[in-house]
Amino acid sequence: MQGKRKQTVPCIPALVVARPAPCTAPAYRQFDFWLGDWIVTTPDGRPAGTNLVTRPLGQCVLQEHWQGEGGSVGESYNIFDSVSRHWHQTWVDNGGTYLSLEGGLVGNDMVLTGPERVVRGAKSIDRITWTPKGPDEVHQVSDRSADGGMTWTNLFHGVYKRRH
Repeated sequence: MQGKRKQTVPCIPALVVARPAPCTAPAYRQFDFWLGDWIVTTPDGRPAGTNLVTRPLGQCVLQEHWQGEGGSVGESYNIFDSVSRHWHQTWVDNGGTYLSLEGGLVGNDMVLTGPERVVRGAKSIDRITWTPKGPDEVHQVSDRSADGGMTWTNLFHGVYKRRH
């Protein structure tokens, strides 16, 4: 009985293709104005808290570490999605709040809006806007709409001043 002869395939080394480093496109830097260690007050100067915004995970993510004056603690992860071409934020805090927002630059402002959801029995949409006011100041305005985005009610206005 004659066995089948095993064919051999010559071994060709895999081609090494140089790939660009992840998260280096300019769109990943659009939110960099928020990076830093911040003292946060209300517009009239009352203390609101502190916020440390870092860039972990291979420089791909902005991670927020919030410490509120009244004991609130929260974190968010923010990333630019190269597929959808939008920024996304996931926020959680020690009060049980969860937000999922998306959006992008509108002029110089970063504007992220959440999908409609039910909050305390009523449909609402959340929107947060970050406005750079120079290299050492950012304003963050959090609004909520109960009418599908036609009108907005302010929930928070934080004035971020960079710690030096």
